Amino acid sequence: MVENFAAVAPDVKLGQNVKLGKFINLYGCTIGDNSKIGAFVEIQKNAEIGKNCKISSHSFICEGVEIEENVFIGHNVTFINDLYPKATTASGELQLESDWSVVKTVIRKNASIGSSSTILCGVTVGENAIVGAGSVVTKNVEPYSIVAGNPARVLRYIPKENSDESALSQSQSPV
Repeated sequence: MVENFAAVAPDVKLGQNVKLGKFINLYGCTIGDNSKIGAFVEIQKNAEIGKNCKISSHSFICEGVEIEENVFIGHNVTFINDLYPKATTASGELQLESDWSVVKTVIRKNASIGSSSTILCGVTVGENAIVGAGSVVTKNVEPYSIVAGNPARVLRYIPKENSDESALSQSQSPV
């Protein structure tokens, strides 16, 4: 359902039962069934959000980001898609889309990204991985791992059996 104050371009592909918050900006992206997009979120062209995802408020999902199903994205999460961002070309002109290349980022199914994290381009966050709040992810995150910090480092691993319950029981403090 598209609510007031949402800028949703006609080329956006929305699955069934998608819930959209106010003051969002969506263009050229795909959002899977039963996903929820919070207020003040921007999702750019060629970004893909899978089924049953929750994208919390104030997050930025740029072109080239693929988020698989059942993924949680906390508040104010930022994705980056350019390894060497610049405003201008060597001749001093403002860069155009043709002056740089998008670098893909993948968030695998059942992963959780904590609030205020930054995910650099070219990385994969593995299946069932957890990225702690405020982390800066600069390299791939292994499946079933919990990472945190700047740069994000492995804190521990989640046993594959009953992964949701194990992560909660092993946590001594919030990540």
